[in-house]
Amino acid sequence: MATLDKALRPTLALLCLGASACSSVEPIAYSGLSSSAQMQPNRQDDAKRIPYRYAAAADWRAYNRIIIDPVTIYRGSDHQFADIAETDKISLAEHMQREFAEKLMSRFSIADRPGPNTLRLKLTLTGAVTSTPVLSTLSRFDLAGGLYNGVQTVRGGECLMTGSVIYAVEIREASDNRLLTAYVAKQYPSPLNIPASVGALSAARTGIEKGAEELMEQLSRPGRS
Repeated sequence: MATLDKALRPTLALLCLGASACSSVEPIAYSGLSSSAQMQPNRQDDAKRIPYRYAAAADWRAYNRIIIDPVTIYRGSDHQFADIAETDKISLAEHMQREFAEKLMSRFSIADRPGPNTLRLKLTLTGAVTSTPVLSTLSRFDLAGGLYNGVQTVRGGECLMTGSVIYAVEIREASDNRLLTAYVAKQYPSPLNIPASVGALSAARTGIEKGAEELMEQLSRPGRS
């Protein structure tokens, strides 16, 4: 029986390839976001993960304080949560609040009211995909799945049967509420990150952590963007 199971694994992985194509979610320009009218399709190299973006000229070095609003769970009819339970949405939103605050604290003082040199960050959780139990981990070791995931690693793409998270970032000048940048992002773990394939929400949580790190890097770059 064990030999038969091993022989069937490549076939199983190939079936998963087809299934993953159906379950993968591509972000959209969510109509319920306050910045949706300003965001445009992203033409840069990172368009696969950040398909929509708006950016005004802003010198991030001029800011040393940030207000982080409570993370909002998107309730528009064009959300992309599929059948994710409400408790799981809340859990992801809480994780997002903690991770972004933790990362940004190393660069900014966290503020609770507008003032000089202050940004205001609004995060909106707009969608998520859970990992398929067992299969997402098995695909790392199966021959066909391993080949697919190897290609995805090089491309910076998603792993087979592994979840993801989608969210919107809106950053404003706190004193006058002027929009400085906004974007929709999809984040997911590297196919090489095996621990992120264990647990239905692990991949989405890892995606949130990656998103927080990337925002921190963006706001720490010298010059204008």
